Amino acid sequence: MHLQSTIGEMNKPATIFKENGETGVTPSLNHSDNLFVANLQSVSLEKLVKSKLEVLFQQQKEAQVELNGLYNIVLEQVEKPLIELALLSHNGNQVRTAQMLGINRNTLKKKIDNYKIRVRRSN
Repeated sequence: MHLQSTIGEMNKPATIFKENGETGVTPSLNHSDNLFVANLQSVSLEKLVKSKLEVLFQQQKEAQVELNGLYNIVLEQVEKPLIELALLSHNGNQVRTAQMLGINRNTLKKKIDNYKIRVRRSN
């Protein structure tokens, strides 16, 4: 079995945990909408990603499946919403968005096309 075919099969409900006095949420793997962040300043993005990956690796171990292509899947799941939100914050302006992200506008355009992101300009 491979990762893409098993993520949907490894559906576990979100769990609440305490670590070093901080309360956090370990979301189910295939439902990123379950990720609840009360205060992003108290829980770093790194901790949230690590927590989600720990669940993934535990489920992989329990289900005895192979994880193939994980690096690209993780990059896509972080990069796509980053680009979407950056575009939204700059009203669809790709030059300003690319500057904010620290990448070339042509690179941004390739990523927009690759992820099939709809660029919307509000009036």
